[in-house]
Order: sequence, then structure tokens, then C-alpha cells
Amino acid sequence: MRVCDLAVCQFSGFEIPTSQTFMAPLPATKEATFSKKPQTSKPKKVMKGRKRNDLPAAEVAKEDEQKGVAVADIEDLFSEGETREIRESMLEWYDCNHRKLPWRRKEAEEIVGEEEKVKRAYGVWVSEVMLQQTRVQTVVDYYNRWMAKWPTVELLAQASLEEVNEMWAGLGYYRRARFLLEGAKMIVDEGDGFPSTVASLRKVSGIGNYTAGAIASIAFNEVVPVVDGNVIRVLARLRAISANPKDAATVKTFWKLAAQLVDVHRPGDFNQSLMELGATVCTPLNPTCSSCPVSSHCRALITSKQDNSIPVTDYPTKVMKAKPRNEYSAVCVVEILGYQETRKKEVSGSHFLLVKRPEEGLLAGLWEFPSVLMDKEADLIRRREVTDPFLKKSFGLDPKRSYKVIEREDVGEFVHIFSHIRLKVYVELLVIQLTGEMSDILPEQKKEVSWKCVDSKALSGLGLTTGVKKVYLMVQKFKQSKITMNSPTERKLKKPRK
Repeated sequence: MRVCDLAVCQFSGFEIPTSQTFMAPLPATKEATFSKKPQTSKPKKVMKGRKRNDLPAAEVAKEDEQKGVAVADIEDLFSEGETREIRESMLEWYDCNHRKLPWRRKEAEEIVGEEEKVKRAYGVWVSEVMLQQTRVQTVVDYYNRWMAKWPTVELLAQASLEEVNEMWAGLGYYRRARFLLEGAKMIVDEGDGFPSTVASLRKVSGIGNYTAGAIASIAFNEVVPVVDGNVIRVLARLRAISANPKDAATVKTFWKLAAQLVDVHRPGDFNQSLMELGATVCTPLNPTCSSCPVSSHCRALITSKQDNSIPVTDYPTKVMKAKPRNEYSAVCVVEILGYQETRKKEVSGSHFLLVKRPEEGLLAGLWEFPSVLMDKEADLIRRREVTDPFLKKSFGLDPKRSYKVIEREDVGEFVHIFSHIRLKVYVELLVIQLTGEMSDILPEQKKEVSWKCVDSKALSGLGLTTGVKKVYLMVQKFKQSKITMNSPTERKLKKPRK
């Protein structure tokens, strides 16, 4: 069997992912076939005794097409010579040019022994999850801090979600952190050791085909492909594929091409070379084709040279993103003066009321200041009409019975952008003095609302989201500006001359 055929047949066992953007093959349908020309000739007869794995890659693809299986056009597949040359060129380039990153194997470092493989697999897992939707430069510091705190999957499994969120704060897409924790607990609880194949890794919570392929190939040398945004861009340009890169049939084509190319001796390094090339050379807007080790095989570059009206950057096809929907949130930062933690112990200074978001949905399980979503923009009066009932119902905070208002000010507003939401945030500061003890107002946590009161020092150390940190910073700046305005020097400067 040829090397490229082995890669294709090993890839055939991939399952359908549930959580990855770039998915492995979906169930085939005739409508998804990529053939540009209708089949007019009868299929070639296969000699009796020849197994599918012994067939050339192109013949396997043709056989799949005749059965109605969605496959890449035969013209898109790499020839045996191209496959060999691309592998050699990519690995030689990667050995000389790859970035030195903490989760990568050091030069000449040999991974021997199961313990070392598992340690590396865990590091690859953490790095790949962090790198989803996040720049490498940002991830490096987070990765180093994470691995210093939880150097093994066993130690991570003992962490709480709050600790994990605190470490993750600022990276965004917090669901990734939860999946890492849930996956670690699952691996440790099952007691079968760290999964070492794509099939076993896919059973772990939150691990899709891309992450499974990265871990299996890089840490355990399994000959499987990976397909992420960088790989899609490289492959789309190599074969000048102009189809929608997010279409199910097109995605299947990319996985098949990646499977054909993956090197059987160094699958992990080859997969990383494709990703590295896409990240550093074959970039979305300004590719440096003169530095590309496989430019001689690039159909997009050849096309561009023949017709300068078709630049390399036309591949892959740009897909219009859905316009983010508008949402509006009224945030009330409640600062409690003279807060008493118990009936016997009084804590000096002020404390801030925090609420835990629901365990499902956007920013699940994270802490924030009390807030209420609104269906449209609203003035201050309208915002208070929705926040006051919420504070009363959720925390028993009633200005007529439980607290005295010391200060209530409209702080300002800002817009926070999520991938699919444009959130306009209105910020208000409410400083109160309790007329009784907190235990009289909230004797116990309510089932539908989890809350806690923290001082400013503890607040700074919590794993707060970027949006919540921005709210707190706005409040602090607002308070500081009031102090400055009311200082004797400032009042003297403002005093009119006689």
C-alpha cells in the first residue's frame, strides 16, 4: 500500500463532530458530490481479492463517487509525486522555520515513555483549546500560568470551575475552559489513562475532531489529519478550491486532502507545519508566496500569475458573517457600606454585590454585577424601572425597608462586542447603607440566584470577564473624578473671582 493511501484509509474512521467549526466528513449524500463532470463510463471492475486499502487514492475517490459518497473531485486530489514532494518540502521548512512555543517539543527532544507522551498530550490539549479564536501571542502567557498551576490532567481535575474561570479571565469564549475542566474530570474518573487515539479522544467532553487529531498526531504519532482555519486556507490555495469553505461537502474535501498529505513517519510535525504555514506565510490578506516551500504546487498562485485580476487571496472564498444582533443591558453596581458578614463580625469598608450567571448559555457560571436585559434602548428612568424590581425580588433590597440610599448615579455606557451579539451596556452605581444585617435580607441563597459580596481587593482577583472588568473600571474612574472635583484645590480653582 502506498503512503498516501494509508493516510486516506486511516482517516475514513472519523466521526461527525458536535462542537468544532471545521468538521470532519458528514454523512454522504448524492447532492454533496463534488464531481464537475457527469459519469458516462462504467465503473472499472476491481480485481477479485484486491482490498479497498490496496487501491490508489484516486481510484478510491472514484469508487466513492460512483456510490454517491461526497468526495473531492479527482482533479483536486494530489498525485503520488505531489504528495511526496509536499511532505518533504513542508517538513524541511518546518524544521528550520517553526516558532518556538512552550507547548511544542524542543529541538532534538525525544518523547519516550508513556508518562512523557501523556504530559505532552495534556499540554497540546490545553494549547489547542486556548488557541481557538485567540492569537498565539496572547495564549503564551496564559498557557504558562495554566501549566504552572495545573501541570497534569490529574491536578486540573481537582480544580473548581471558579478557579478555572479565574485563570481563564480575559481569553474569552469561557465555554472552552469549562470543557477543559469537564474533560479532565472525565479522564481521571474513568481511570483508563489519557486517551491516545482519535476514537478515544472524541469520547471526551468538549474534544472535537480537530483537537482529537492534533493531540493524537502530535503526542502519540497517530497518522491522522487536522483541519483548522489555517489548514483550510493552505489547501484551498494549493488546489484553487473556490467552493464555500463552510459548506459540508467542501469541508469533507479539505479533510480528505489533509488525510492524503499527512506524513506517516512524522504526522504531528506535518500537521503543525500546515498550521504554521497558514499562520505565518499563507496568511489571509498578505501571503508571502516567495517564502512558501510549496509555492510550485500552488494552483492559486499559478492562476494569479496567468490572470492578475484573480489574486491568491481570492482563495478560500470569503463567507459573509451574520450581522450581530443588538442587545441592551442595564447594570447596577451595588456597593454596600458597613456590610456585616455575620451577626457578630463586622467587616470594615465597602463590599460589592456579585451575581452568578446561569449554568447554561452565554458566559455560563461566571460572576457579574446585577444586570437586567432589555429589548431596546432606554433612558435612566426606564432602566431603574426594571433594575429595582430585580434587586428587590432577587436580594430583598427594598429602599423602603432594608437600606438607605447613600448615592445613586448614572455612570455611563459602552458597547461590548461578542461574536454574535452587539451588547450596549448601561452602568449605574448604587451605594447603600443597610438598615439591618445582610442575613436578615438574604438568609440563604435562592435557588434561581447565586450571589456573594466581595471587597474591592477580592474583586480585583476574581476571574471576571472583560466586560465586567470594564464596568468596574468605569465605576472606579467615576468615583475618582468625583473625589477630584470635590477636593479643596478644585473648589478653590472653580471659585469665581470677586
